[in-house]
Amino acid sequence: MLALLIVIAAVVAFRGAGRWLTREDPLTHADVIFVLSGSMPYRAEEAAKVFALGYAPEVWLSRPDSPASELQKLGIHFVGEEEYNRDILIRKGVPDAAIHLLQDTVVNTEEEVEDAGREMQRAGKHKVILVTSPQHTRRVKVIWRKLTGDNPKAMVHAAHEDPIDLDHWWWNTRDIFSVVREMLGLVNAWRDFRCRHIRSEYRGRSARASRPRPHLHQIL
Repeated sequence: MLALLIVIAAVVAFRGAGRWLTREDPLTHADVIFVLSGSMPYRAEEAAKVFALGYAPEVWLSRPDSPASELQKLGIHFVGEEEYNRDILIRKGVPDAAIHLLQDTVVNTEEEVEDAGREMQRAGKHKVILVTSPQHTRRVKVIWRKLTGDNPKAMVHAAHEDPIDLDHWWWNTRDIFSVVREMLGLVNAWRDFRCRHIRSEYRGRSARASRPRPHLHQIL
């Protein structure tokens, strides 16, 4: 009987993992809407909706690390994700003057949170709405709390048009990868980020290149 109960509990936990990862906050007025990188165009589109509802007067974008400088040496023009996100926001009605692009390049959520928190403190901002994918919301809350605390205060909001199937996440490899990555990322955050990202060759020459990096690899 005990074994059967354990199996049932395991099945329930497995099936509910996708929904468990989703943890949103009620929205109130904020100083900034911050779009975390990834899942184009859904996160930027959701940020535009939140902006249109009047929850914040500015939308900030992170600058994901890219091979732009290396490709430029080869005569190849590269447009980064941040530029597409800017175009999406403008197409959805956000004025260009209300869009702010952070300067530092980032390679993961941890660095995005650090940059956003630091820039908000520098600019005297006190409250932010973080827009990300549904399965990413719980991890974003944990990371923000660990790295930034309550100053500035953050509300996490999901991009509801993101195509992930949270109730049947094991049905396709894309959703499986998303859920497993989030689970591993949460474990890493709970363990105080002991597993860190190692930048590739072109990333090593980015704005953060001078920072010491631990000798562990991370795909989170």
